[in-house]
Amino acid sequence: MRKITRITTQKKQKHRYNIFLNTSAGDEYGFSVGEDILIQFRLEKGMELDNELIETLKEQDNLHKVYTLTIHFLSYRIRSEKEVITYLQKKEVEEEQIAVIMQRLKKEKLLDDQQFAEMFVRSRMNTSSKGPKVIEQELFEKGISGQIAVNALEQYTSALQKEKVQKLLGKKIKQSSKDSFQKQINQAKNTILQKGFNQQLVFEAIQTMDQEEDTNHEWEALKFQGEKLYQKHVKKYEGFQLKQKVMEGLYRKGFHFDMIQQFVEKYMENQE
Repeated sequence: MRKITRITTQKKQKHRYNIFLNTSAGDEYGFSVGEDILIQFRLEKGMELDNELIETLKEQDNLHKVYTLTIHFLSYRIRSEKEVITYLQKKEVEEEQIAVIMQRLKKEKLLDDQQFAEMFVRSRMNTSSKGPKVIEQELFEKGISGQIAVNALEQYTSALQKEKVQKLLGKKIKQSSKDSFQKQINQAKNTILQKGFNQQLVFEAIQTMDQEEDTNHEWEALKFQGEKLYQKHVKKYEGFQLKQKVMEGLYRKGFHFDMIQQFVEKYMENQE
């Protein structure tokens, strides 16, 4: 048995205490504990401790330090269970302690994957242009899948998705000023699909959007692309072959045949 000879407050951490134990030569530093452990085990001068109790005190104190560290980690934002476990594993916390910490956090309602998933989806809906498929993948990476993910994604309704897709279509098409109207739509569609929106939803949004072309803008875009194609092929081809190469290139870029023909007649024939 060892007897507590004195308890002192640590200079740098006022909530931690050094426990000194008796020896044949006087006393010596034994271990330190946090305030919670000091109160929980009612440690005081003169109290006798056996080796088993000393080990228990050390284990409980270490567990409390890990718990405090985890609370600090949770203070920045809400976390998923997987995120907390990964964090503790990186801190080289033993698996048994992780299990105890996780159980306590859930009991104290500091960890709730359903709540996390709902807040995560809501945040992505409000602050990003991501669709449900990408958000679902992000949830999976954070350890959220199955019914919990399905329930959370229900708030991302078809109406909200359609509204976001329509905004993205308008934004993407306005940005591509040197391409044909059709190519702009195709590029916008591919970009939106990559963001995780349903293909049928994107198709329906394209069908309902105002697809009336700005003829002047389309003509300027065609001239820009046509002149580039002409300069690319003029050193290698001439006459009919040159016209065919330019026309084929413009057609692949989504321009209408009648406008391509007009460009060939107005621009290319003047170059000859």
